[in-house]
Amino acid sequence: MPGTRTTDTDTDTDQSAAPAGPAGASGAAAPEAAAAEALRPHAEDAFAHELAALAAADDRPRPARWRLSPWAVATYLLGGALPDGTVITPKYVGPRRIVEVAVTTLATDRALLLLGVPGTAKTWVSEHLAAAVSGDSTLLVQGTAGTPEEAIRYGWNYARLLAHGPSRDALVPSPVMRAMADGKTARVEELTRMPADVQDTLITILSEKTLPIPELGQEVQAVRGFNLIATANDRDRGVNELSSALRRRFNTVVLPLPATPEEEVDIVSRRVGQIGRALDLPPAPDGADEIRRVVTVFRELREGMTADGRTRLKSPSGTLSTAEAISVITGGLALAAHFGDGVLRAGDVAAGVQGAVVRDPEADRVAWQEYLEAVVRERDGWQDFYRACREVSA
Repeated sequence: MPGTRTTDTDTDTDQSAAPAGPAGASGAAAPEAAAAEALRPHAEDAFAHELAALAAADDRPRPARWRLSPWAVATYLLGGALPDGTVITPKYVGPRRIVEVAVTTLATDRALLLLGVPGTAKTWVSEHLAAAVSGDSTLLVQGTAGTPEEAIRYGWNYARLLAHGPSRDALVPSPVMRAMADGKTARVEELTRMPADVQDTLITILSEKTLPIPELGQEVQAVRGFNLIATANDRDRGVNELSSALRRRFNTVVLPLPATPEEEVDIVSRRVGQIGRALDLPPAPDGADEIRRVVTVFRELREGMTADGRTRLKSPSGTLSTAEAISVITGGLALAAHFGDGVLRAGDVAAGVQGAVVRDPEADRVAWQEYLEAVVRERDGWQDFYRACREVSA
């Protein structure tokens, strides 16, 4: 959800999974059926019909091993209509140039770094880029403080290693190694959360396009089509900052927060609708008003200023991202569906809003109470929201 896009609840968009197929001879469900039953299908499964339609209509040059041309990849992310009438739903709402630069980077020998504050759909965009380029978004390394080198390079099957010694059969390839061998797109999430020595494992891979296996005296050379998308959080700068050597191997694209309230409301509405359908939640007939109020509260608090520019506000410690707004509205819909009359009201979102705002029980609570009394209480048409929030705070 950036300058904007759908977010990383990033479940960071019309999620129609592939239709279920017949059960196999063994009684297990076919892959299509499994995808249809998945709570959160991979992008290449959820939007298989759009990807297939784009591939059929795509007559532009495609880089080696790409499923679509760069133009078609950008259309897949930004949305559009094809000559046969197929509507491609937007996966990212924001400046077209951001997507074009990201796609073009993947067509070169430079890796792509998606940078932004939490909730700007970095994971969502990286998944859809990989799905459109390679047809496979699952070659993923999740970065944490405990991520080992093996997650980037390779590991070993120790039973085979002890029984037969080092061999290719005993080697367990990482997602990055598999992407190199198959000419696909690998993904590394939260790169700056990894220890610096693990990050630097990528330097040889990205510069030389090889992965040495010294135990065997061999190496894996990347084939054409290989590239890597990494994501990093603006708020994590300084945690495990990238070395200059590694940063040079990336082209950095910054995903901004939604530029306008209208863009953010559109993103939240679209994503909430998709998540609601996946969870079998009834659509909220009057949900637009509550979505707009939640978006307004989050935007004003994170910017430290009311929308009219007249009142300065204390900003809480949380990010209050678009992804969090989606989560609050989705939770409110569930409350309305299971414990109300199905209509999304202020009381259904009040607890979620307070939970998102008040992360630090002391400082954030003061900022929230001041905002309620100075802004929400005085705003026309917001009395039900004010009462609901006061009731939760009591």
